[in-house]
Amino acid sequence: MEKKRLLVSFALSSLSLTLIACSSPEQESSEKEKANVEHEAHSAEWSYKGETGPEHWGDLDPANAACLNGKEQSPINIEIAQVPANEKLENLELNYIPSDFSLINNGHTVQGNAEKTDNSIVVDGKEYKLIQFHFHTPSEHQFNGQSFDMEIHLVHQDADGQLAVLGLMIKEGASNPELEKAWGVLPKEETAEGIKLTEPIDLMSMLPKDQQSFRYNGSLTTPPCTEGVKWIVLEQPIEMSKEQIDSFRQIFPDNHRPVQPLEKREVMKN
Repeated sequence: MEKKRLLVSFALSSLSLTLIACSSPEQESSEKEKANVEHEAHSAEWSYKGETGPEHWGDLDPANAACLNGKEQSPINIEIAQVPANEKLENLELNYIPSDFSLINNGHTVQGNAEKTDNSIVVDGKEYKLIQFHFHTPSEHQFNGQSFDMEIHLVHQDADGQLAVLGLMIKEGASNPELEKAWGVLPKEETAEGIKLTEPIDLMSMLPKDQQSFRYNGSLTTPPCTEGVKWIVLEQPIEMSKEQIDSFRQIFPDNHRPVQPLEKREVMKN
């Protein structure tokens, strides 16, 4: 397996995964550190279809056992009418500023790696620094059994190596000017090195005005499907044009994991 094939999913600081965190939240992450933080240490090849597709992930490698046996797996279907509001939940604090990113095609998605750790969110009083964002089509989470055209995942990590992922639904509509900065140089083939964007992306201006969210405990949506991930899924979608959505689908026609059983978990809304 080539080194670049390891750039396929994210890792937590447990379950025998490689994790090298930044020495200080304020310091810039090197490309080497970033790769180790985000990606799994095992090399079993997986895909979104056929014999290496989602229904077989748990059988491809012992490290993927959670994909098969986990009880807090992501994504999920969110039945909006059944989600109780929880006034005790702290509001999501978003601290995003225009920032530089570099793009990679890791063979499973297009991913934007943060050049610095100057973007963060605060969830339940804990700060998580933005590591990267990436895309799925169709959306991995569903609302009332329905998928959206795409979904963006903004992956954050706290000082202890724990992950919090902000999920944002995308529907067909107006062209998205912030994401167009990345769309102009979308890597169509798998890349060994990042393509640095010439313009900073302002994630704050990309987010919907209504930032009500659903929260639940889940997992990575790619092998090894590690659990312990805090999920925040915004209810209001953003828009991208048909041309922008089609451009991504020309590279990845379908790169989503089907929804997983909710089991005994509770989804809350703030």
